[in-house]
Amino acid sequence: MKRDMLPPLAVLAVILAFALWNSAAITGYTQRWRDQLQQAEELAASENWQAAADALSESYADWSGSQVYLHIVSEHDAVDDAEAMYRRAMAFALEQESSEFRAELADLKDQLRLLAEMERFSLKNIL
Repeated sequence: MKRDMLPPLAVLAVILAFALWNSAAITGYTQRWRDQLQQAEELAASENWQAAADALSESYADWSGSQVYLHIVSEHDAVDDAEAMYRRAMAFALEQESSEFRAELADLKDQLRLLAEMERFSLKNIL
């Protein structure tokens, strides 16, 4: 192999490594947030609305801490949609609107799953 091929191959290797790392990182983050939302949903189902609102607020704080990273590596619309869903879910928790709260959490969990899927390193996402 010629020496002049090494820099481009090194760049490609770095890009591949970052893509793999990013995919794993986003999957881990979104799974953690989905688990937190599941806990909030279970608390609301047991009519413990204050604890559900607190759990949702903690999840939102965790989510907010990753905003810069998410806006760099993900589509802004997907991140913004999840942000709006968090805010609506918090409003429903404060109003103790059980069916709306559950529906919004289901949508939010699905949005987080889609966010991870969009960043997954797969043939579908490459093509």
